[in-house]
Amino acid sequence: MSDELWSLIEPLLPVPGPKLVQGRPRVPDRQALCGILFVLHTGIQWEYLPQELGFGSGMTCWRRVAAWIEAGVWDQLHVLLLERLRSRNQLDWSRAVIDSSRVRAARRGPKAGPARSTAPVRAANITFSSTARASRLQCRLTGGNRNDVTQLLPLLDKIPAVAGRVGRPRRRPDALLADRGYDHDIYRRQLWQRGIRPVIAKRGEPHGTGPAIFRYVVERTIAWLHGFRRRLRIRWERRDDIHEA
Repeated sequence: MSDELWSLIEPLLPVPGPKLVQGRPRVPDRQALCGILFVLHTGIQWEYLPQELGFGSGMTCWRRVAAWIEAGVWDQLHVLLLERLRSRNQLDWSRAVIDSSRVRAARRGPKAGPARSTAPVRAANITFSSTARASRLQCRLTGGNRNDVTQLLPLLDKIPAVAGRVGRPRRRPDALLADRGYDHDIYRRQLWQRGIRPVIAKRGEPHGTGPAIFRYVVERTIAWLHGFRRRLRIRWERRDDIHEA
């Protein structure tokens, strides 16, 4: 991990409390974070993390992920990165694109419902929202039996307020692009009420027409995340908040 990235993350981490039981010294946060990234990139199980690499045990890294979730570190880091993009005029609010992807859940757990197909496979839906420059605004994990359109408004409401420039923080794009799976007039009206122009493909239109030529950014974002085939393409975590983190 680069020093520049660590300089952003370090101030967000909670100060560890005093040790109540004597034992091994605490693994430094930077080494634990490198262990977390190693698991993400390689896809190995937590308990098989090689300790000779200096990251600490796999369970130490797992507990650090859980502790930082409770402290809100990951959400704060996401907002901080979005603010840096906006301050450099690299966050395009002219339009956002929404789409979802289904991943297989290897274990039972929250938000790992049955797939919508007839095959007896547990699945989880991940809904993404990206800007025109493929910056991820937000994502939302749900059960595999949830309809995509039901997650449209909850995902928009989950987008954080992004500062970084003079004026009021922003959290709404000018327009929202979506495929025909979101073709419902009631959601179009609710988007207009939020000040967002809906650009949603209509059922019956041929593929490759309408807003399809602009929706590649969210599909590319999903493809990037699915590049972590062993960790994000398959949900191995029983806890949904660990997988989202």
